[in-house]
Amino acid sequence: MIVDAAVTIAGSLVGSTLTGQAITSTGNTLSTNVIDCNSGGTGGVREMGEGNDGLFLRLLVTQVFNNATSVEFQVIAHDDPAQSVNVTVIGSTGAVALASLTNGARFACQFNPRIASKGQRYLSGRWVVTGASPTTGSIYADIGTGIADFKAYPMGFSVQ
Repeated sequence: MIVDAAVTIAGSLVGSTLTGQAITSTGNTLSTNVIDCNSGGTGGVREMGEGNDGLFLRLLVTQVFNNATSVEFQVIAHDDPAQSVNVTVIGSTGAVALASLTNGARFACQFNPRIASKGQRYLSGRWVVTGASPTTGSIYADIGTGIADFKAYPMGFSVQ
């Protein structure tokens, strides 16, 4: 899995140091960074969910969350860098329970294709907190084509 500061939407990546974006309020929190998908000139857009090699919003909890009931992590497309005009959710993790928001926990969601749409110019993230406002909790999020997932299966079995 390749990590690149240019596609970081929450927190920061400097050298090999990841720093998370603090999420300390209930309701919607917007990502710290916005990606401009303009292809040059004016009005350029990209449909980010199409193709065989889908894009993923990849998330890493860098500080354990407290107080909240759950957090839903969304990747959003929109028409302005302020993340407020024609906002469309193009991928979501669904609500992630507080018990799962531990330090080092990782989540991902794939961008959904938008049939018959050319997409929108800007991409970013929105974090939807339910329950009480957390006093701790932060994430690093970026966009990439793959996710690193390791599963260990038992050895010594045969297939018949």
